[in-house]
Amino acid sequence: MKKAIILGVAVIIAGAMLPVSVSRFKSYDRTVEVKGLCEREVMADKAILPLTFKVVGNDLSAAVLETEKNNRTIVEFLKSGGISEEEISVEAPKISDKFANEYGNNDRVYRYLCTGIVTVCTSDVEAVLSLKARLSELLKAGITLSENWENVTEFKFEALNDIKPEMIEEATANAREAARKFAKDSDSRLGKIKTASQGTFSIEDRDSNTPYIKKVRVVTYVTYYLCN
Repeated sequence: MKKAIILGVAVIIAGAMLPVSVSRFKSYDRTVEVKGLCEREVMADKAILPLTFKVVGNDLSAAVLETEKNNRTIVEFLKSGGISEEEISVEAPKISDKFANEYGNNDRVYRYLCTGIVTVCTSDVEAVLSLKARLSELLKAGITLSENWENVTEFKFEALNDIKPEMIEEATANAREAARKFAKDSDSRLGKIKTASQGTFSIEDRDSNTPYIKKVRVVTYVTYYLCN
């Protein structure tokens, strides 16, 4: 009998405590998930400028000599724009023998096609932009440049690590502000962070006309507890 009474009292006490436990569980289970966005526009810090041209002829030696002459002209043009010799690479000419090509017939006007490529790789983006505005000077020198999907000017931003911490901090602060407003609107208090994750940084051209201006973007995802 005594044991039964003790057991009954324990059940009553446990039953009385259960609503409190559930209430606390539900309170701590109330959360809000928010996103924090940070975007910045930055100038590219690296430029890769390939200058491609073609020389045709029936005399291979003459075509190669013309290609080498064009290479020297382009290199001098680049140097005049502030590009150092260490930032310039000249590829060996790519030679195609049209008569040896098994596709098509051999009634072509020129037998040999020499393709020359001079490439600039520099951190002086302004110099590259200035040179691109002066490319008509090469045309006047008898060099016709060709550009295709394989040889386009590239602008890159490689100093992402320098701005990462500030951007993450700003995105997290924006997320907290959104969570604080939600808590206020729901008559709650903002509690501690339950979970947080950082999205992937993305770097894109701001637009197609200014590929040297980049848009850097990151989103953070944060879940906060809500308290009564």
